[in-house]
Amino acid sequence: MSRAAGWVWAVAFSVYLLAVFHRSSLAVAGLVASERFGITAAQLATFVTLQLLVYASLQIPVGLAIDRLGPRRVLTCGLVVMTVGQLTFAVVDTYPAAVLARVLVGAGDAMTFGCVLRLVSAWFSPRRVPLMTQLTGVGGQFGAILAAVPMTWAFGEFGWTRTYAGAASIGIVLLVALLLVVHDAPGARRVVGPRMSVGLVRRSLADSWSHPGTRLGFWTHFTTQFSATTLGMLWGYPFLVRGEGRSEATAGVLLTVLVVAVMTAGPIIAWLVTRHPYHRSDLVMGVVGAIVVVWTLVLAWPGDAPLAVLVALVVVVGIGGPASMIGFEYGREFNPSHRLGAAIGIINQGGFLATLVLVVAIGLVLDWRTPEGAGFTPEAFRWAMACQYVLWALGLGQIWRYRRRTRRLAGLRTP
Repeated sequence: MSRAAGWVWAVAFSVYLLAVFHRSSLAVAGLVASERFGITAAQLATFVTLQLLVYASLQIPVGLAIDRLGPRRVLTCGLVVMTVGQLTFAVVDTYPAAVLARVLVGAGDAMTFGCVLRLVSAWFSPRRVPLMTQLTGVGGQFGAILAAVPMTWAFGEFGWTRTYAGAASIGIVLLVALLLVVHDAPGARRVVGPRMSVGLVRRSLADSWSHPGTRLGFWTHFTTQFSATTLGMLWGYPFLVRGEGRSEATAGVLLTVLVVAVMTAGPIIAWLVTRHPYHRSDLVMGVVGAIVVVWTLVLAWPGDAPLAVLVALVVVVGIGGPASMIGFEYGREFNPSHRLGAAIGIINQGGFLATLVLVVAIGLVLDWRTPEGAGFTPEAFRWAMACQYVLWALGLGQIWRYRRRTRRLAGLRTP
């Protein structure tokens, strides 16, 4: 790895790290936000719902924009929009204005990850791309650690406005570094793609989606990611405090363990994928199976689950984060470079669409199963978290379906 490539990745990765921080900052602020804006569980879920909806719906337009304008421009735009959104969230005190702020955060967040992956493909050799992809995806989750225990402490010390305004100010520093350091490719500050007509856009998307390898990547991302993202973004903290009877400090530590598990598992999964590329889908289905088993143990436990079982839950669920990165390997392998941005955008929708559905479902079920005027109950959380089984069943079925089609198209035989 050259020094220039290392600096470009470091700055671009820092922007993605900040995006994950902003995305996850509401996880430990959910109960505070409920009191600040006087909202129900379903309304609280709307913050994350709209943020995820914007994120998922922008993935394909962002991918096309990267192919046309280059990652540097798109990443710069994303950082600016994200910073404005977080600063707005810091100062508003009404629910509609806060929703608008989270929409801006989601829009800026949507422009980061695909840009970093495109820069990785441009600056690193093909042999290093899988490792750098994993390092980007799982290393970015350190932003969720910074949004857990430190944010919990900051809310108590500085209050809502100063905490969120301080977080937003980091974007100004990174904007300067991005403009000075990041180039689209070695020897080229900007790489501009061909002008895209409506017909060309339609053809690029159709060609990407028609390949079963892209669909395999989409369903891989869909099935592996949503459980960890839902816990990390919104419902993990209330579930652990109200559903499992843990203290706020213990809940913050468990969410930190979740992120550490994501970061630790990433390099291991990258090594396994490099050594056994033909068995990537087997690895994915094994990880999902383990997540289903540990969730079943927690939900079926009479009363509050022991701390050791909850630790096992966040560790196993966390492995789903780096496992979702395998989806991008399918996209890179089965799509030419000129439509790689579109393929990444399609695949990156998967996990966030699943998370969007789950976040909404949990909020609705909690309101349905919680007695009027009472707080969330453990029984309500058991009903709500059981919504995951529908998504796991759908995702595993589609992974099995499209891996067979992909192998058949590639001329491979299932052993």
